[in-house]
Amino acid sequence: MDPALRQITERIRAAAADGKTLSIRGGGTKDFYGEPPQGEPLSTTGLTGITSYEPSELVVTVRAGTPLAELEAALAERGQCLAFEPPRFADGGTVGGMVAAGLSGPSRASVGCVRDYVLGAVLVNGRGEVLTFGGQVMKNVAGYDVSRVLAGSLGVLGVIAEVSLKVLPVAPAEATLEFACTQADALRLLNEWGGRPLPLNASIWRERDGSGFLSLRLRGAVAAVEAACTHLGGERQDAARSAAGWQSLRDHRHPWFTSHPEHDLWRLSVPQTAPVLDIAGSPMVEWHGAQRWYLAPPDQRPQLRAAAQAAGGHATLFRPSDAHGHRVLGRFDVLSAPAQRIHRALMQEFDPQAVFHRGRLYSPN
Repeated sequence: MDPALRQITERIRAAAADGKTLSIRGGGTKDFYGEPPQGEPLSTTGLTGITSYEPSELVVTVRAGTPLAELEAALAERGQCLAFEPPRFADGGTVGGMVAAGLSGPSRASVGCVRDYVLGAVLVNGRGEVLTFGGQVMKNVAGYDVSRVLAGSLGVLGVIAEVSLKVLPVAPAEATLEFACTQADALRLLNEWGGRPLPLNASIWRERDGSGFLSLRLRGAVAAVEAACTHLGGERQDAARSAAGWQSLRDHRHPWFTSHPEHDLWRLSVPQTAPVLDIAGSPMVEWHGAQRWYLAPPDQRPQLRAAAQAAGGHATLFRPSDAHGHRVLGRFDVLSAPAQRIHRALMQEFDPQAVFHRGRLYSPN
């Protein structure tokens, strides 16, 4: 066992013996997400390096404290990428934090989420044991796929020490089209296009200067992208400017996200076919209608949750307003009784002495 991993296991065993709580932390770029962190910080930044990379097999194995930027740069050198476009809210984010947060970028509706690309993982549980799950191949049917359960777990099950990920080649062609339309028309068009053999990759609807606009990103073979541009129409956008715009959307540096710092930022996950929601304000709509962002005053929390549930989805208080700071609890919708039982059983199995901050994912209240 290398020194960095040994140090982590020793910290965990000592915390278990002393009844202390640990809060796992990589680069700290997602501290705002989920319930407020509590306990002594346990850093993963000593676990760095790409341990295995087989470009011909489309598989990379990387230690959890490795900077996400370092991994993406190594993949780019071989013309490959993380297709789900993990958000980078600030510099310094790590691969382990990417998996633990389970967040995906603009292309998620077309290519899948983080969980779909996790092939295997090494985990240090609450007993200080080093466990290995999954592998470096897609076919893995021996038992429950624990490595994928780690995606979005926010560290409540243990320390992710290493992950194996599926990667994909960068698409040979890309184009962005823009259409002037209302939100209702954008949802109708996206659902219509979704039933056709088009190289749809990402979409965003938002208002600009009082008018609605739908931006559609196409990715794939050159012939397929060019044929889709001809078939769909719309106004083709400058490639460099569009790329910068999609990056700002991915990393939440788009001006929309900071336009009302006094408001909470909400993410509503609903079916793509859900109609325009009865919520005040103009949202930003992604994932072909399945992800809808709202900036809303704190007193609108009940209405937002009710609207999401009525549409067959759920709401997440993604980032509290400046006025709230990090103190507000109840970021996620309450789990159903069966889901709560599974959630508690997993935590009990992997961390029976509650070494890791269990309230990071769901508030005990």
